[in-house]
Amino acid sequence: MKLFLDTANVDDIKEIAAWGILSGVTTNPSLIAREGRDFREVIGEICDIVDGPISAEVISTEREGMLREAREKAEWHENVVIKIPMGKEGLAAVSILEKEGLRCNVTLVFSAAQGYTAALAGASFVSPFVGRLDDIGIPGMEVVADLAEIYDLHGFGTRIIAASIRHTQHVEQAALAGAHIATVPTAVVRKLVEHPLTDIGLEKFLSDWNK
Repeated sequence: MKLFLDTANVDDIKEIAAWGILSGVTTNPSLIAREGRDFREVIGEICDIVDGPISAEVISTEREGMLREAREKAEWHENVVIKIPMGKEGLAAVSILEKEGLRCNVTLVFSAAQGYTAALAGASFVSPFVGRLDDIGIPGMEVVADLAEIYDLHGFGTRIIAASIRHTQHVEQAALAGAHIATVPTAVVRKLVEHPLTDIGLEKFLSDWNK
């Protein structure tokens, strides 16, 4: 399972990319707005840091607007993946864009049925929102597991991006459930490499050496 960073903060991306564990980045309108910077400029900087899929989301809700935005954003960099919201208009746009050779990430997916239709439309990526499902009492990771089984059984090439990750256990569970990618907030990525016993062990090693 590959690791993507779910952020639009360039400094955070530089930090995590330097660890050698990062394969891509996902952004959304909320994350871009939080940075208070030009959308295209931010995406360009991210593409310079990470040589992998970089998701840039459309804000239109109807097909023609999605197509117009997608084609424009695809010109920004060859690594840009167009993030399209799940729904009738979104699927129609995805079907057209993928035929044009533009990779799409269908976002706001909350069921295996939605993920199945996204794969039928030809989506390169699909993003089930694990944490938001957990919030309403539905086990989000079950959607990831179900999609992994459906895609495997029927030979779909769509890659599953486990999204709305809230904690390190979500990352572990996504890997076990068969997700191809987990897109993870910076704070959770930092916790992936930390453990109190590691700190204690290192402190003891150094103490023994100094003695």
